Amino acid sequence: MAKKLTAKIGPSILNADLSILYEESAKLVTNGADYLHLDVMDGNFVPNMTFGHPVVKCLRRKIKDVVFETHMMVTKPDQWIEPMADAGVDRYVFHVESADDVKVVCRKIKEAGMKVGVALKPGTPVDVVIEYVDLADMVLVMTVEPGFGGQKFMESQMTKVKWLRENYPDLDIEGTIFFLISARLIRIASSVLIVLDPCLGQVLTYSPKSSLGSSKSSFGSASSAASSPASPPKTIKPLL
Repeated sequence: MAKKLTAKIGPSILNADLSILYEESAKLVTNGADYLHLDVMDGNFVPNMTFGHPVVKCLRRKIKDVVFETHMMVTKPDQWIEPMADAGVDRYVFHVESADDVKVVCRKIKEAGMKVGVALKPGTPVDVVIEYVDLADMVLVMTVEPGFGGQKFMESQMTKVKWLRENYPDLDIEGTIFFLISARLIRIASSVLIVLDPCLGQVLTYSPKSSLGSSKSSFGSASSAASSPASPPKTIKPLL
């Protein structure tokens, strides 16, 4: 029986003022964020650079009870696993396009005590995850090209989210959703996990009783990094 799905809110801090990163992150948590989405860019896999594990570790010292998810937009995701685990990361999301051996990276992440997330760029076919889904805890469907904030939302990518939800009902699925995008897109995916990329100068709020919903308890924490992977159904529905 598939687990009950509940939408989660995970603000991206990509547009935050890094000089006051703790203060801005703390405001997001206070206003109801279920987890923090930390975008790590190395300047190679994507043109831009953000921050690395030293910044994450400093942030973790002050924010102790919220799930940290790192979105690793880097060329060698295996080299960052141990430093990010040591920094206090709960879920490590890397791009299948950047890994020499996706399965090896997945196993190393689990061995380091973190949950595994695999990310897909807009141009990557969604069915590539079939080979790795038994090792992953979640899939991140990029609805913008990685590496830049403030891009136009690609609604067409929600077809991938819908396909994943239909074929892997027990798998956590995450899609980048912007604040003013209609909740209709959430219903398409039957309650996907959501990453907001808000303008951090105006902290957003939401109510757990709203149409989005929220449930921190079922999402995991630093003490619940290990989880049972999802199993694919016998028949994979085609992506239309």
